[in-house]
Amino acid sequence: MSQTNVIMKVRPVNGKTFFIDIQGDVNANAENALVDAYNQATSAGAKDIILNFAQLDYMNSSGIGLLVTLLIRAKRQNQQLLACHLGEHYRQIFELTRLNEAIDIYDTEADVLRAIPIAR
Repeated sequence: MSQTNVIMKVRPVNGKTFFIDIQGDVNANAENALVDAYNQATSAGAKDIILNFAQLDYMNSSGIGLLVTLLIRAKRQNQQLLACHLGEHYRQIFELTRLNEAIDIYDTEADVLRAIPIAR
């Protein structure tokens, strides 16, 4: 049985904006944790979901696939998916896969929060 080396923490900013703090590895084993965190934010009324990669250790192609699945779910719910603290290596992967065209990437939490419209 595979071991999950990821922790997802949902952190509200307000009633419509939530961080999902990602700690550890994002791969196929992270699916349940990521979906659970997304569902927790969604059930609390999230319109803007920010993936915080500050404590990301590793992400492989399965992890990218999970993000695409999450993006599809978010679009169906009329939610915006954003990211912050994505390292240079993973930024390049987002660019190569064109994921950066669907998920806006910001350097810091403050930067991403400034980019979200107040009245959404």
